[in-house]
Amino acid sequence: MLSARLYTSIIALCRIGTGIAFGILIATVLTQVFSRTFLPDSPVWTEELTRHALLFLAAFGVGLSFRNGELVNVDIVCEMLPPRIQRALMFVSAGLTAAFCLVLLSPAWMFVSIGELQTSPALGVRMDFIHVTVFILLALLALFAALRMIRVITGASDGKPEDTTKDFP
Repeated sequence: MLSARLYTSIIALCRIGTGIAFGILIATVLTQVFSRTFLPDSPVWTEELTRHALLFLAAFGVGLSFRNGELVNVDIVCEMLPPRIQRALMFVSAGLTAAFCLVLLSPAWMFVSIGELQTSPALGVRMDFIHVTVFILLALLALFAALRMIRVITGASDGKPEDTTKDFP
């Protein structure tokens, strides 16, 4: 019960983060379009904020994409195999994804710490606040891959991407 609630909470937090980033992206692009159409000059900061919003959108959305199979997924060969082998391959694939992400977390954190000495040109934001998106992306992808493995072990999943159409009424 607690683990199901924790899993649902992680998904909700990622959706909220993705939604906020997408909302900022929409507002910034609308500001760009409006200012380029109706004003003599376009604000410089909109280009930069758009890029930053896209980074956060990718960081919070990658785990959700992994969960529902919208991340790059080549399953043509896997679909032809018996279910037990499919399940094993999905488990191994999730394990390799989690391991790869965990290996990259330390260099990603080093990248974040370098950004502490830099600021973005138009917004003046410390770049470690932007570079942290790389760390978040890797951490969330590793988390969702590990969660898939746990769900396969506990029998809650067959390892295939989850059907997210039942998440919403």
